[in-house]
Amino acid sequence: MPSAEMTPASMHEPEPVRPATAEPVRPTSEDEIARAGSELIGGPLGRRALLGTSWWTPVRVVALVAIGMFALGLVQKAPCYHSAWFFGASSQYTKACYSDIPHLYQGRGFADHLVPYFDRLPDDMSGGMGYLEYPVLTGVFMEVASWLTPHSGSIQHQEQWYWFVNAGMLMVCAAVIAVCVARTHRRRPWDGLLVALAPALVLTATINWDLLAVALTAAAMLMWSRSRPVAFGVLLGLATAAKLYPVFLLGPLLVLCWRAGKWREFTQAVGGALIAWLVVNLPVMLFAFQGWSKFYTFSQERGVDFGSFWLIWAQNSTNPPSTGFVNTVAMVLVVLCFLGIAALAFTAPRRPRFAQLAFLIVAAFIVTNKVYSPQYVLWLVPLAVLARPKWRDFLIWQACEVAYFLGIWMYLAYTTSGDAHKGLPTQGYHWAIVLHLVGTLYLCAVVVRDILMPERDVVRRSGDDDPSGGVLDGAQDVFVLGAAAHPPRHAAHFEGPQVDWGRPEPPSLEDRSL
Repeated sequence: MPSAEMTPASMHEPEPVRPATAEPVRPTSEDEIARAGSELIGGPLGRRALLGTSWWTPVRVVALVAIGMFALGLVQKAPCYHSAWFFGASSQYTKACYSDIPHLYQGRGFADHLVPYFDRLPDDMSGGMGYLEYPVLTGVFMEVASWLTPHSGSIQHQEQWYWFVNAGMLMVCAAVIAVCVARTHRRRPWDGLLVALAPALVLTATINWDLLAVALTAAAMLMWSRSRPVAFGVLLGLATAAKLYPVFLLGPLLVLCWRAGKWREFTQAVGGALIAWLVVNLPVMLFAFQGWSKFYTFSQERGVDFGSFWLIWAQNSTNPPSTGFVNTVAMVLVVLCFLGIAALAFTAPRRPRFAQLAFLIVAAFIVTNKVYSPQYVLWLVPLAVLARPKWRDFLIWQACEVAYFLGIWMYLAYTTSGDAHKGLPTQGYHWAIVLHLVGTLYLCAVVVRDILMPERDVVRRSGDDDPSGGVLDGAQDVFVLGAAAHPPRHAAHFEGPQVDWGRPEPPSLEDRSL
């Protein structure tokens, strides 16, 4: 645009110069919480430490820690594995070890060899659900796990095996997520430890099958950071075939590519996503449409449920909102959030990082949605690490999520035990919901502040532009609005390590070792 308001400031400022070599960022040198925590393993990493010179590269350490923490999560589910899933409705809640996986083995026809989406489920088995209410790729994941489950012995024995097989497959997903996050920001491999050590991931990893979609999304983010838009699109399409939320990442990508003029790459990403989604969904859509559509109709027909602010409204009102009203208003709120994020992207003094906007859009969907299952926190964990790799803020948010995790199970214990002195009453559960919402909004506020004040951004303070941005990393703006056309000098260029964002970055030691 010829208007002065459309002229990006980056075209008027000299480009900073990148050092010849870019050393990996050591969290213990820039983060006080990481520095204090490192005392448990011998203290901060020294200046003369030889990184990447042995088998113990940061990425491999992150992967092993993720597997170890996942194993601790399996131990946490042990009381349910041995008895609570099968004897006594409330004991699986009081022990906070509930999982959908063993219950749906029989409840969704896997024990009877019914084919998902094609075979209708008996009403007495599925509670009137009719068909499997999960997206197709998740249904494939569930079916593969049932093939690996021994169909002999008691139903309890089979359900135990089914959970155990799924847990093994989900452990692979957890390791993939941690590795992808560790490699997305080339100079920040140790940020993957935030994912590996996340308490909420340990507690919720085997509640449901969400880790499959999260792993595919994390892999897609890695591909985009390597300037591979087609691979990004394919993986994002597969992730959307496993869970709906990954498709929202195309929104932030649209506005960022618009601002940078990267229309070719955006088109390639959308094309790859659409083709991958169709490859998975089209066969089932054509030959079992009623079963295929169950996920979408169930999402629309489902009423206000656990974890949302809508539930607080419904349980404290004599005239609770109808499902149709909630669907409409929630959709309007998501659209308004998207428009606000788009405005932020176009008017920020520097183009926001892809991970920052991706986190904000998924968080907006979670906060406004009519249901928040405790495992939904997994959607945000890798995005939060990439958007704001600061241990203090991450742990504050995680503490809120752990409190909610305990709150929902104690509330369910209260409603199912019949004992008024056992569990958490309704008002107490409402406070747990508020704590979850406050924690998520706090992290959103910090990310927005980083966008408006890029000198506060942990990633950019270490000398990078947008390491998860791929073709956006170091690109000049071609379309901006408002204040972005004339940013204050401190916002465009701040004191700190200087980089030349137009030149490719050499691979780090840990990348060369893998």
